[in-house]
Amino acid sequence: MADHHLLGSFVRRFLLEEVVADRNLTRNTQRSYRDAIRLLFGFIAEHHATDPTRVTVEQVTATVVRAFLVYIEQERGNSVTTRNQRLAAIHSLFRFIGRQVPELIEQATHIQAIPPRRAPTAVMPYLDKNEIDTLLAVPNRQRAQGRRDYALLLFLYNTGARATEAASVTVGNLVLGAAPAAHLLGKGRKKRVCPLWAHTADVLRDLLGTQAQGPQDVPVFLNVRGKPITRFGIHALLTRTVGKAAATTPSLKGKRVSPHTIRHTTAVHLLRAGVDINTIRAWLGHVSLETTNRYAEVDLEMKAAALETCAVHHEDEEPNQVPHWRGDTNLLGFLMSL
Repeated sequence: MADHHLLGSFVRRFLLEEVVADRNLTRNTQRSYRDAIRLLFGFIAEHHATDPTRVTVEQVTATVVRAFLVYIEQERGNSVTTRNQRLAAIHSLFRFIGRQVPELIEQATHIQAIPPRRAPTAVMPYLDKNEIDTLLAVPNRQRAQGRRDYALLLFLYNTGARATEAASVTVGNLVLGAAPAAHLLGKGRKKRVCPLWAHTADVLRDLLGTQAQGPQDVPVFLNVRGKPITRFGIHALLTRTVGKAAATTPSLKGKRVSPHTIRHTTAVHLLRAGVDINTIRAWLGHVSLETTNRYAEVDLEMKAAALETCAVHHEDEEPNQVPHWRGDTNLLGFLMSL
């Protein structure tokens, strides 16, 4: 088999030229594609006794790819979502190969015909107001780390930021003056601006101190070693905080609270405040409105309120009043009063 059909040479060009130079995909997507291909090479080496440096494009048939997908689900224990992410990376790789070598188009087409599997839609987790209050009360704000923890938790709740977005916030991304706001860079390098409560701005000013007037590229949230916090550090912070909060709030016991749970919480509370779904979509940086619409499906309080407005009442009963958040047009004021 000709050397130019070795898979390794195509992988290198795909990752450097297609993924980075031409498509300019985000670092997380680059790593996801790299990891998928690394796992595929490992699978072929283990199950087909082929050194990764000698794997050819012709060896990676649709049958091999299907076996690889079964392997990552059944032996590695990956979810359907992860399986689909790995498949998307392989689809993209073979789309690139098909463009480079016309005689391999048929093989690439067979692999691209492998469909993603439908994954069950999980119930979207979010926290009620008393639960988020308990989390915010955990950090000891008399200590430097406690002030950092409180500021980060409050920032997540205020903005609905993803963990990666919060970890990458710099001094230059914050406006802490008369109209405080945070500039966030989300998925697909999509930029958005989230307003900040006056209280959040005060907390961030206190956290930054003199650094608020310093270099614009200084990270806002640092770890205990003074280095920029990572998304893994944010996950660890939430795990610790929830563990402590569960001692006084039993409803938190057994709950797996992640930064995305806080993000969902922000969305649901915005919805309860009467904010229209398009505004919430822009607030969270969703690409698809369908993603945002899911919040209307999970909010039991709003469903119960809607049910009460349709309920039949006896003559001697007073109809239930419309929930107070329905008429509140001051979003930020409402959220602070919850």
